[in-house]
Amino acid sequence: PTTMFGFEDYPELFLLPAILLSCVGRTNGVHEFQAFRMQQFDLHGSPHGCRSSYINMEARPSTARMLGRRCVMIRLAELTIDKFRELSISGAGAVVVLLPTDMSDVSQEMIQSWIELEHGLLEEPVNIPVYFIYEDSYATRVYDDISSATTADQASSAAAALLDIFSTYGYQIATSNSESKALKDVVFPNIQGKLAGQGVEEQLPTIAIVAHYDSYGIAPDLARGADSNGSGVAALLEMARIFSRLYSNSKTHARYNLLFLISGGGKFNFLGTKQWIDDQQEDNGLLGDAEYVLCLDSIGHMSNLHFHVSKPPKDGSSAHSLLKAFQEVAASQDPSLNFTLVHKRINLADEQLAWEHEAFSLKRIPAGTISGWDEPDMMERGSIFDDNSTVVVKSLVQNVQILSEGLARHVFGLKQQNATAARLIAGEWSVNSNHLRAWLEHLSSLPRAAQLIGKDHPLLLTLEQGLGRYVKDVKRFNTKMNKQCVCVVMNGLLSFSLQLMCCVSENRKLYFMMSRQPPCMHTASNQHCLIFS
Repeated sequence: PTTMFGFEDYPELFLLPAILLSCVGRTNGVHEFQAFRMQQFDLHGSPHGCRSSYINMEARPSTARMLGRRCVMIRLAELTIDKFRELSISGAGAVVVLLPTDMSDVSQEMIQSWIELEHGLLEEPVNIPVYFIYEDSYATRVYDDISSATTADQASSAAAALLDIFSTYGYQIATSNSESKALKDVVFPNIQGKLAGQGVEEQLPTIAIVAHYDSYGIAPDLARGADSNGSGVAALLEMARIFSRLYSNSKTHARYNLLFLISGGGKFNFLGTKQWIDDQQEDNGLLGDAEYVLCLDSIGHMSNLHFHVSKPPKDGSSAHSLLKAFQEVAASQDPSLNFTLVHKRINLADEQLAWEHEAFSLKRIPAGTISGWDEPDMMERGSIFDDNSTVVVKSLVQNVQILSEGLARHVFGLKQQNATAARLIAGEWSVNSNHLRAWLEHLSSLPRAAQLIGKDHPLLLTLEQGLGRYVKDVKRFNTKMNKQCVCVVMNGLLSFSLQLMCCVSENRKLYFMMSRQPPCMHTASNQHCLIFS
């Protein structure tokens, strides 16, 4: 009989009865993970992110020989663009990326490589589901199990494979959701308020200060955007506080209107800003008297600032006056500080704007963007690794001091020869570092991806109330895309926070069950096209 069945070639089979008996009595277990789906949207007809969301597959490590229709679990430190492409070519059905829970020991070089990977993946054609989970102790156990197990496709013989079925754990990953569908009624809420200057308001020039509040990253629910653009919004709110105190005293009440705009849709080609501008021009709003628009973007990671403009400022213009004021204030604070003018023409052939001020410049409204970055395509402006660690509060306080002092000198008409006079923004009007830090911590404590910020999101009420403490006529505009240029169709939930449930059955399969279906959003038009999923 042994010759007939070849048992002498597979002595392991004699151990099966004992192994089978040892398996009896194993109990079911349930474990829950929170997972975050990779970004999915179409902008101006170009797809970005993964095109699929449904998973029901066996789990495999990236080192497995057969990955077809398997869900690959891989640590972020092991993933590269080339590795992802290799997994796709191998027929992997899905990818679950394990993120480190503790970033304190991760080097800046490694974080930079992950940011580059993040943007590389968003530019890849991704047709399989991609999810991110934080690697807790249970996830580590699962990962170790599938990495050490000799699965059927890795076994050296059929007998070894059969033996392994009963001696090791196998894991099945499944989602309870169907494929994502389109969301309806895309809105990019904007919040505005103003401080009226001394005199007849309608006859006074206006300077607008603008900052977009939304964040961006490879997974919407992981995008906190501390520097981009939490720092810009925090700076705007602090400047509103400072100038509200100045304007409350008739002796320091300038003959300038100040308009504050906290805009939505900044990470999606500033669509909220564009629509707000159109609405203002149609209604003959405050922009009609706008002398200049200052946009704030990522000003918390370094002390040196850059003044980005689409057109070089002419001598005697508001832009030139503001630039000189900012440069003089920066030099008076610290001679080593740089406040540099950066001129970049708007590329009319590219539908994607580089900076927020370009949305105003295209409408012939004088505008510029102040940023710590000297180039618009810095990957750090849209990354899940843009957290509180990227912002240097001391630098942010210094930058807000420069901007507030320079703006004050401009609106009070201090000429260049008098610009070295004593500080205007000092004493009771000085920058409050605690106020700045509190806003920054609040903004970076929650994801602010555009898909998540619906018209009733609590963040909007917080920003509205925060701005309303210092300025008047605070209004929220739930800006919908102009139907003549953008067709918007959406349905589903706005939150991408997904709960994953894991259960181990008698045959040792682990199931991930999603408790919430991720949303998607589609829009289309001959001018703007935006699709979230």
